[in-house]
Amino acid sequence: MAKVVALGGGHGLAATLTALRQITHQLTAIVTVADNGGSSGRLRAEFPIFPPGDLRMALAALCADDEWGRTWAQIMQHRFESDGELNGHAMGNLLLASMWNAGEDPVVALDRVGQLLKVIGRVLPMASVALDIEGTFNTSTGRIVVRGQKEVATAKGHIESLRIIPEDPAARTEALEAIADAQWITMGPGSWFSSVIPHLLVPAQLEALQSSKARKILILNLDATSHSQGEEFAGSTPEEHLNFFHRYAPGVKVDYCLVDHSVVRDEQALQLAASTLGGEIVAADIRKAPGSIHHDAQKLALHLGHILAR
Repeated sequence: MAKVVALGGGHGLAATLTALRQITHQLTAIVTVADNGGSSGRLRAEFPIFPPGDLRMALAALCADDEWGRTWAQIMQHRFESDGELNGHAMGNLLLASMWNAGEDPVVALDRVGQLLKVIGRVLPMASVALDIEGTFNTSTGRIVVRGQKEVATAKGHIESLRIIPEDPAARTEALEAIADAQWITMGPGSWFSSVIPHLLVPAQLEALQSSKARKILILNLDATSHSQGEEFAGSTPEEHLNFFHRYAPGVKVDYCLVDHSVVRDEQALQLAASTLGGEIVAADIRKAPGSIHHDAQKLALHLGHILAR
């Protein structure tokens, strides 16, 4: 059974984890810790803790496939609805926040919650401290600097550069060891500039990815040229995403770039961008339904399984 590490954040990583758990139980999720919106942002503003939302979603995606696991996953994902302070908070966010606020080591707390949910694999943060993301964009009115994961994800214009604050955060030893021990590493899909690329901006983690002998799969987003959904990747082509990845991780070889065939506009240009990373394009049907902006976990499992069997 392959040892797989999945990097990312948010719903994109959750979809990848839901797919990978059908292929292997030796699975480690390394999750972005820069969220500043919604429940996570409110908790982070009040307490000196990681934003728990993306970590919570990863845990829920890996819960045991039995009554116990499914029930706890629903509890973790439950959001309070009220006219008071709890409105919008996810139960799992509060659980993690309470453990961290009580002084529990962040990874120990994640492992304890993982035991409660009987998760398949393990969930780890990508750094030892909470991060902020800052992006510089060229817009029709000039250059702007945007700070915050939520703000970067919704900024308009063409991205020029990206950085994290602090710029040299310590990585968790557990995450570096998982990368070193992995046979396969997946990255994406998800918010490209606020959930995927930040993994390349933690110096120790980038070095670990460069040194890793694991084969690597980059899962590209859907509708990369569509402005209709207001996503951060609107206006960027899949080729630009690959080129941006290569810019920040020129020493990381990507063996396969898995992409839904519907977003392939220029096959030759896309293959050229993939070859710059050292790999090849695998185009397949991985969309939930025509027009959907979400990946289908069952389809992802099928095609990731085929790739891992190569």
